[in-house]
Amino acid sequence: MDIDLIRKYNVPGPRYTSYPTVPFWEEESFTAEKWKSTLLKSFDKWKDEGISLYIHLPFCESLCTFCGCHKKITKRHEVEDPYIKTVLKEWRLYLKLLPDRPVIKEIHLGGGTPTFFSTENLKQLMDGLLEGADLKKDHEFSFEGHPNNTSKEHLRTLYDLGFRRVSYGVQDYDPQVQLAINRIQPFENVKKVHDWSKEVGYTSINHDLVFGLPHQTLKGIEETINKTNELRPDRIAFYSYAHVPWIKGNGQRGFDEKDLPKDDEKRALYELGKQMFYENGYVEIGMDHFALKSDSLYKAMQDGSLHRNFMGYTAGATKVMIGLGMSAISDSWFSFAQNEKKLSDYEKRVERGEIPVFRGHVLNEKDLQIREQILNVMCNFKTEFEGEQSQFELIKQRLVELEADGLVTIDGRHVVVTEKGIPFVRNICMAFDLKMDLQQPKERMFSKTV
Repeated sequence: MDIDLIRKYNVPGPRYTSYPTVPFWEEESFTAEKWKSTLLKSFDKWKDEGISLYIHLPFCESLCTFCGCHKKITKRHEVEDPYIKTVLKEWRLYLKLLPDRPVIKEIHLGGGTPTFFSTENLKQLMDGLLEGADLKKDHEFSFEGHPNNTSKEHLRTLYDLGFRRVSYGVQDYDPQVQLAINRIQPFENVKKVHDWSKEVGYTSINHDLVFGLPHQTLKGIEETINKTNELRPDRIAFYSYAHVPWIKGNGQRGFDEKDLPKDDEKRALYELGKQMFYENGYVEIGMDHFALKSDSLYKAMQDGSLHRNFMGYTAGATKVMIGLGMSAISDSWFSFAQNEKKLSDYEKRVERGEIPVFRGHVLNEKDLQIREQILNVMCNFKTEFEGEQSQFELIKQRLVELEADGLVTIDGRHVVVTEKGIPFVRNICMAFDLKMDLQQPKERMFSKTV
């Protein structure tokens, strides 16, 4: 680990779950009609590929102070049924728009806390989604479960509905860290739901861990990863904590900034974790993800089908992803669109019979070229630039210093991320991101890259 490189490159930067990233969307020229038009274009162009659905289920019973997601804190479970009905009304608006019956390849339930919802309401949701669609033979359904409230009934019901992947938000097992982030969940709770998942028949279990949280130490991370390896999930997401307290309403005010590990301390946490994963048979997938060789994410990396979108890395790429629910983001490949972020606004728009998008971006030809390059770098750690030579020369100039530091190699139009460069992949993608120079955001938007 090169401390000088970490200090040099640890600057604010995007995570590139999309390109252009949200702060650089040209919202002024975006309209709901343009979104619909690009959706229909993609739906027709890649009809045989199928589509993905992301369902945002925003409710949580308590606020985790490390979380930057759009959520609604409540203990009133009577909100479930009306919300499910609204999501299904939104889906029917899309079914009415699409010229043919859609074929679904992926469904992901995210949040929020999907297991806040009762099994009856989750079944109502899935039955309503599948009523107007067909399924790809190799479809994949996944959901995010909270270890404290995921019941065996949840797991059995969703398994019977076709789910085979589940992801548990673990974060850290240190009691002091859990107290600071208001996420109290003993190892016994995680072990219980993990074992239930295997017993029920889930074929891919993921654990989310986070490094850079308040009060984290090398000893604490070692203990957390030892406990994780004891359960041996199929996948591990080892995320860098994104400290963005300036974003209104994200709840990241539950601890003092002096409690956060400093730049080189934070990277040491990651390097220790990565080494421990390697020693236990996990392979690094893209950025911040690890998988056993038996898991589909590893196989997708091997055959070049690994994809990255607003849900993170996925083994089943589709050009069309429709997001349903408050704040959900959709992707037609040619454009992005985000739903209303306030629950009341979202509900009103759907009740009026409107697809409830309120902002987005339509990609031009240059956007599409750069998007492809950044996806290649994020998923395969290499790319071959296609496009105007003048554009590549500009990007090449921005890569010169990264090449001098041994983070990339450049051969003609081929750019390859070195092993030394993998921790700096976000910085490498920033060299391709020409919009960052042309249009600097007026406010702080991004977490640190390293």
